[in-house]
Amino acid sequence: MKKMGANTLAYVVLLAMAFSVASASDPSPLQDFCVAINDTNDTMFVNGKFCKDPKLATPNDFFFSGLRVLGNTSNKLSSTVTPANVAQIPGLNTLGVSLARVDYTPYGLNPPHTHPRATEILTVLEGTLYVGFVTFNPKNRLISKVLYKGEVFIFPQGLIHFQFNVGTTNAVAIASLSSQNPGVITIANAVFGSKPAISADVLTKAFQVDKNVLVTKCEEQINPGRPLVNIHNLQF
Repeated sequence: MKKMGANTLAYVVLLAMAFSVASASDPSPLQDFCVAINDTNDTMFVNGKFCKDPKLATPNDFFFSGLRVLGNTSNKLSSTVTPANVAQIPGLNTLGVSLARVDYTPYGLNPPHTHPRATEILTVLEGTLYVGFVTFNPKNRLISKVLYKGEVFIFPQGLIHFQFNVGTTNAVAIASLSSQNPGVITIANAVFGSKPAISADVLTKAFQVDKNVLVTKCEEQINPGRPLVNIHNLQF
């Protein structure tokens, strides 16, 4: 009986591990494709989206021209992200991949953020970018590098990362992501711009600053000017 119980326990543990691995990324497709559709009539619900009848699929379900267009960088961060995920390309539904184009003017910043559902591979098409990510607690190690045209860098799933244009010309990058809908959490917006606002007592204790300093920090994060980075200290 003890041996049987041990075998059963081992089986349960292995089964749990298998399920945890299987759910670590977007579900595997069960058919060739599942073009996402909002109409609930005569459709099948798979992976968070309704599927169009495959016989009605068209080339436009798998097409998006938005990444060839220069993004609007007229904002405080001097950068913009143009996504190409399942919201823009219905044919990506269940396929577990997506893209994004990122445009930066000189000193443009894609601020610290995370993708809760995807690992990212960033490819620089034009310009020079200082990029990096921070490991989990308690080490919080910064792993960073300056990238040039044609070079790539990996941002592991869930880790805080950023990109900063340290060049004197515009920069463009393409981000490849391992999810049809990777999600994004911009740290400054989430912490200092939540609705309703996080209690000042929580933030002052978390950041170990005076409330007056916190108000200044909130204003800097929500309405930043040019990022204050000494590019001469970076490793080129």
